[in-house]
Amino acid sequence: MSDGLPAPLGLFGGTFDPVHFGHLRLAEESIGHLGLGGVRWIPAGQPPHRGAPQVTADQRLEMVRRSTAGNERFSVDASEVEAAAPSYTVHTLERLRRELGPTQSLVLLVGADAFAGLASWHRWADIFSLAHVAVSHRPGFPVETGSLPPELASQFNARRLSDAGSLKDAPAGGIVTFAMTQLAISATQIRKLLANGLSARYLLPDSVLDYIQTHSLYRNS
Repeated sequence: MSDGLPAPLGLFGGTFDPVHFGHLRLAEESIGHLGLGGVRWIPAGQPPHRGAPQVTADQRLEMVRRSTAGNERFSVDASEVEAAAPSYTVHTLERLRRELGPTQSLVLLVGADAFAGLASWHRWADIFSLAHVAVSHRPGFPVETGSLPPELASQFNARRLSDAGSLKDAPAGGIVTFAMTQLAISATQIRKLLANGLSARYLLPDSVLDYIQTHSLYRNS
């Protein structure tokens, strides 16, 4: 807390198909690196940028709930799953801004690869009027403007904050980067292992793996 303002709130969206330890570490480390009061997880209902996930939105939501249940700084937002419409980040941010008010600092958490494609997102430039953007990257591989499309590189240079502590001073508009522990885990890799009857243990929480096994998810038909 500072000057009576609430701590910034992290927003972490994704398909989480399935959620794994890489997701959990990103959310956990963002709290410390960015001074967040917590992280709200927002599973996508109908992701517009990729094919339909193998499992239902409700099943992905349940896996996120199970994986985050033991962390009081994590919360889960089911609104995108419950909405009968494609999950566009800007629409979700507009809803959260109405819900949380104009002064709450909101911080959209994205990986470096996703950030590089930000300019392809629906109404992407409007995101900065609704939230800050925090970009996680591998240690030793900082975000470089040369790897970004020109229009995004321009925004990156204009909006970059040198100190993550500044996130609390405004509700939106800044860009910060932070290095996170590198975990070479991907949902694609996990789905492939499960489809082939191989073990995915220690790549995702046991509570999620138990759910996957109980409901026979990701198996080859």
